[in-house]
Amino acid sequence: MTEVSNETRFLHAIELGLGAWQWGDRVVWGYGQQYSDKEIREAFDVSLNLGIRFVDTAELYGSGYSERLLGRLLKEIDQPVLVATKFFPWPWKITKGFIPRALKGSLDRLGLDSVDLYQIHSPMPTISPETMMEGMVECVKRGMTRTVGVSNFDEKLMLRAYTTLARHGIPLASNQVHYSLLTRDVERNGTLSRCKELGIRLIAYSPLEKGILSGKYTTANPPPGIRGTQYAELLKKLPPVIKLLQEIGQNHNGKTTTQVSLNWLICKGALPIPGAKNAKQAEENAGGAGWRLTEEEVARLDEATENIR
Repeated sequence: MTEVSNETRFLHAIELGLGAWQWGDRVVWGYGQQYSDKEIREAFDVSLNLGIRFVDTAELYGSGYSERLLGRLLKEIDQPVLVATKFFPWPWKITKGFIPRALKGSLDRLGLDSVDLYQIHSPMPTISPETMMEGMVECVKRGMTRTVGVSNFDEKLMLRAYTTLARHGIPLASNQVHYSLLTRDVERNGTLSRCKELGIRLIAYSPLEKGILSGKYTTANPPPGIRGTQYAELLKKLPPVIKLLQEIGQNHNGKTTTQVSLNWLICKGALPIPGAKNAKQAEENAGGAGWRLTEEEVARLDEATENIR
């Protein structure tokens, strides 16, 4: 593994973060119907009290509301919090100049002078990884972000981003991808191993598959909204996995299926960023860190989910 740079070392010291996709999202998560700012504030406070100091948001989440809400919450505390946000490359944003302008908008919403990590939300055919990274270099030079990351980049695109930044002496800090017990593509396509080789932190979003791995949903009780349709087939295959998660959790002083699922990712070398809509979820998520599954338990979970999709 490449030695981790001083700029990105803080990311490698974090076991668990907090994802803010749910903050303001009505379509997938039902913000404003199932929960409100009050519950989000409680989730944020509990997370901080339990040692979670890394929050990931994006200009896309809630059409900017997630950033604005996080900005208000940051003003109410006196503890340091590491903040990450993302640039979304809409098809008309085809030059590098759009990226620092977008970050300026994010900083205004967050009420910050700079963020700890700025990421490209997704690759886009209309703008190359090289052009995107040139825009990110400008953000670093202007002191608007401490480090640079990407999201949803496969190994090939990630390497192009890494190489472009390296020409400017800037490390690629992270690649944020969909990774969970039920979505293990990054293990098979080389992305996870390449991240470890190059000292790039792999950040795992949707680490609980939008609540599916909590064990509270079944075919008879699917999650609400579009999640119910999205996971209808997977729910049929899930009972043996949930049973194994429960069994392993009992071997670790009654850890929940959520906590075992998150710890499996930590054992794989990833940084999971589960979302939390209320204090209870935040408390349970935090319990996924600070301990370790055995190698045998990781292997059993690997085997149980190898072909689930």
